[in-house]
Amino acid sequence: MLTDFFKALGQLPDRRFRRVLLLGIALTVALLFGLTVALTWLVGWFVPDTVSLPWIGEIGWLDNLASWATVLLMLVLSVVLMVPVAAAFTGIFLDDVAEAVEERHYPALAPVGHIPVLESLRDATALIVVTVAVNLVALVLLLFVGPLAPVLFWAVNGYLLGREFFQMAAMRREGREGANRLRRRHAGQIWFAGTLMAVPLSVPVLNLVIPVLGAATFTHMYHRLAGR
Repeated sequence: MLTDFFKALGQLPDRRFRRVLLLGIALTVALLFGLTVALTWLVGWFVPDTVSLPWIGEIGWLDNLASWATVLLMLVLSVVLMVPVAAAFTGIFLDDVAEAVEERHYPALAPVGHIPVLESLRDATALIVVTVAVNLVALVLLLFVGPLAPVLFWAVNGYLLGREFFQMAAMRREGREGANRLRRRHAGQIWFAGTLMAVPLSVPVLNLVIPVLGAATFTHMYHRLAGR
């Protein structure tokens, strides 16, 4: 498993990796910035400019306070939001990353056809919905598990990320049914690899690089488990 990761890490200077990495970072930053601006505007629209309180008088800075609080909240939530963003990354960019990996490390393999765009978008959208829903439930449970909260967060998202990244990597050559069989056969190892991916996704800045490394790592993992 570590060999899979170090192979992926060693290919970061690859031109195709850099292109996907820069594009993924740009889209991620743009998405998080857009959500922050939209939420800040929404909060500013609901919070009045001034509020009159008994014995205190008028307070005219609540809207500014609410806006700054929203920005801080988004910085915290960005750790959670990076998981569905990474999930979306799979459906959009994994094919390009997998091709670059196979050209360099598995040149004897015949090229494969691209997964249809609509099918990729459907799978990515379904995963994003499931990921957001599961994380909302996990956020509630985090209040009751105390110091085990990070472990629960990583384990839940590790399962989701491992399942999706491996599935997409395997489907290119095995088809959906073949990918499902291979994933079920090695479910524990895939879950563990997904958890190792979920941990650095919790670290700001570093989490921008993880999706492309994850896509490459799971491509290597698929070929290893498939016996190549």
